[in-house]
Amino acid sequence: MQEFYSPKEIESSVQKHWKEKETFKVVEDLSKKKYYCLSMIPYPSGNLHMGHVRNYTIGDVIARYQRMLGKNVLHPIGWDAFGLPAERAAINNQIAPALWTYSNIAYMKNQLKLLGFSYDWNREIITCRPEYYRWEQWFFTYLYKKNLVYKKTSAVNWCPQDQTVLANEQVIEGCCWRCNTKVERKKIPQWFMKITNYADELLLNLENLKDWPEQVKTMQRNWIGRSEGIEIIFCLTDGADKLTAYTTRPDTIMGITYIVIASDHKLLLKAMENNLKLAKFVQSCCSNKVAGEDIDIMEKEGMFTGLYVIHPLNNEILPIWVTNFFLMQDDNTDALVSVPSHNQIDWEFARKYNLPIKSVIRNEDGSEPDVHVQAMTNKGVLFNSGEFDGLDFQASFNAISDAVVARGIGKRKINYRLRDWGISRQRYWGTPIPMITLEDGTIVPIPEDQLPVILPENVVMKNMSNPLKKFFEWICTTYNGRPALREIDTFDTFMESSWYHVRYTCPTYDCGMLDPVAANYWLPVDQYIGGIEHAIMHLMYFRFYHKLLRDAGLIISDEPAKRLLCQGMVLSDAFYYYSSTSGERIWVSPADVNIKRNKIGHIIKATDSSGRKLIYAGMRKMSKSKNNGIDPNKMIEKYGADTVRLFMMFASPTEATLEWQESGVQGSHRFLKRMWKLVYNYIQLKSSHLLEKAMLSNVQSNLLCDIHKTIVKVTDDIDRRQTFNTAIAAIMKLTNKLVRAQQNTNQDCAVLREGLMAIIQMLYPFTPHICFTLWKVLGGKGDIDHAPWPIANNRIIMNKFKQIIIQVNGKLRGKITVSIDADIKLIRQYAFKEHLVKKYLKGKTILKVIYVPGKILNLVVD
Repeated sequence: MQEFYSPKEIESSVQKHWKEKETFKVVEDLSKKKYYCLSMIPYPSGNLHMGHVRNYTIGDVIARYQRMLGKNVLHPIGWDAFGLPAERAAINNQIAPALWTYSNIAYMKNQLKLLGFSYDWNREIITCRPEYYRWEQWFFTYLYKKNLVYKKTSAVNWCPQDQTVLANEQVIEGCCWRCNTKVERKKIPQWFMKITNYADELLLNLENLKDWPEQVKTMQRNWIGRSEGIEIIFCLTDGADKLTAYTTRPDTIMGITYIVIASDHKLLLKAMENNLKLAKFVQSCCSNKVAGEDIDIMEKEGMFTGLYVIHPLNNEILPIWVTNFFLMQDDNTDALVSVPSHNQIDWEFARKYNLPIKSVIRNEDGSEPDVHVQAMTNKGVLFNSGEFDGLDFQASFNAISDAVVARGIGKRKINYRLRDWGISRQRYWGTPIPMITLEDGTIVPIPEDQLPVILPENVVMKNMSNPLKKFFEWICTTYNGRPALREIDTFDTFMESSWYHVRYTCPTYDCGMLDPVAANYWLPVDQYIGGIEHAIMHLMYFRFYHKLLRDAGLIISDEPAKRLLCQGMVLSDAFYYYSSTSGERIWVSPADVNIKRNKIGHIIKATDSSGRKLIYAGMRKMSKSKNNGIDPNKMIEKYGADTVRLFMMFASPTEATLEWQESGVQGSHRFLKRMWKLVYNYIQLKSSHLLEKAMLSNVQSNLLCDIHKTIVKVTDDIDRRQTFNTAIAAIMKLTNKLVRAQQNTNQDCAVLREGLMAIIQMLYPFTPHICFTLWKVLGGKGDIDHAPWPIANNRIIMNKFKQIIIQVNGKLRGKITVSIDADIKLIRQYAFKEHLVKKYLKGKTILKVIYVPGKILNLVVD
């Protein structure tokens, strides 16, 4: 064994061994308990960032730990390879998106291997390959035949920068989730999947996900947005038209003072004929309408349309207003009832335009509410409500709902915020939608024997426009001998990432979408790992697609993943200066900054390589925009993969943000060097004595107790609590005790070895390369990759030992520590090995043995 720790040499050697032996290759094995550990599939952007490193290190720690428990572990990796970033990069570099994507995959794959992740690379998936998306296309045509997908012209969210549609979930505060461009509303033909058919199940099954973060489940509940209310019909005063509105507060229905419609409502065509001012306002609303806008803070504007409806319960005449904050719904409701006394948004609008405000709910103390300052939104007892006066919320809810139904002016209804998933994208680099349009306009699916519809990859893009529009040889096809045109829209890339977890179970299976034996052996995923930013989009589609596969008879599980872990972001120091010409902030990489800190470690001065004084912006999320990303390759080159992995797992709890500090990385590196040195020093002792647990000194037994207590804590921290940082802290604490432990006797060395072996086993999931090497040095059986997890001895932990005084002719000649249940035969055996006892017994005959149980052994000699 070499004296000094050399991670580069060790890690390359161990990784070569893993590759040659295919150590982590896995097959179905019914004789073993399975464990499926999965990190969210990466996008091949070109470089791993530290967020990737953290996510995949967590997954690898869990996978390695579960293997040590004797489970058959599936730990796969792949690439979510379609998407807009590839198109943008391809345009900038004037190359085909496919070439950019595959070169990135090759580079990032090497980065993952440098980190020593225990993937079964035989199961690697690349979602832009036809052998993968072929089955996605097949399943889409199956769903079409089952009436679970459809095409219609619909008002959609349109990103003018990316020139494509966005799902509601992809609009963040009115802007595109990728490029942050303001989103517009546009009506175009669009393919949808009926996720609303599964709204109730998606909601109810959240209760079964006991090991998912409550925050994620709450976000999904809110997005599904189940509500109970009534749908009520309002007839226009001209008797020719009707409006339908939905409300969750039937108790306030008698307080309606005006009705709102969207700026694209068909009624406005007639209203605008002789009203130029209204026409201009409507045009303004249509041009500036933004999906996902925060209604609570936007400037609310409106105009009276000149139209009226009749309140169906009290026959009051109510004005119809058009506003900029109400969007046409897809659930047959085309109007919004407005109760300004009991809804703050309605109140603000009514005050702005001097509209009536009528209170119908009393305060808790029975008084009438004062709505001059704000709306009274609490539930309570009704007044000003005719026949419903005096009823509380629930009673009025039921009575008014029943009245609406009985009079034929509406119905009870359960509504959802969730809308069907728009999966069409007007982009090139994606899975072709396997549908064709015939000359007569009929739309039919591509026949199964003609799948996959292969996307041409040798396309060099010149701008963001979809080049498939002009790819006539590809567009033009035939169907049963008749001319037809292929669909040029491609799937939302969330389609590919919604079922990859299933395909990992049988990635080379070509007789169908899934091998049912393999899929049902591995599924559901036992541990899923990814950021909480995916709580609504990916995780909602992930669950929905899994249920579609189940209902198609391809799998039997209801949910895709039993346990979900959401890791926090990785932060890094950020520095900038102001440009002398443009005044813009110029961000400087931390690698190019000279830093001066005070005694408590705070940055008090920062300069760049030219001596320019920089402004410290604090810890910020690593990003290209802030130029504060840390290159994993440089860290691996400098400190080794094990150090990077250890720091990532030790620096903070997994769900919290991690502050990247190179001083912390250095600390992790020092620990591994100390661990290496400890083993090296032990090897120099050349001790080969076995641990005799029944005969230990107090110091030795206490150290042995600490070893086994640490095993208990680390096991619980990794398994149940998933607090990996505290597990590492416990290992470090034990290591420090071993460094200070005495090494004077054979049993001292034997206890030390037991501690070292336990630490190496417990540290292995975090730092597999150094542990692989040290395991062999200490004579561990086989490779540590196949070694079991250490098991704590509860008897040792309970410290169930007793100290026996050894006397010869009534005089103290030694002390021994034995297990509490040791019999006299064993006690005599160990007593005779004591140095002074042997001295005083030499040449003597034992005449009598007097034993006081658990206390004294007196040997009477001649």
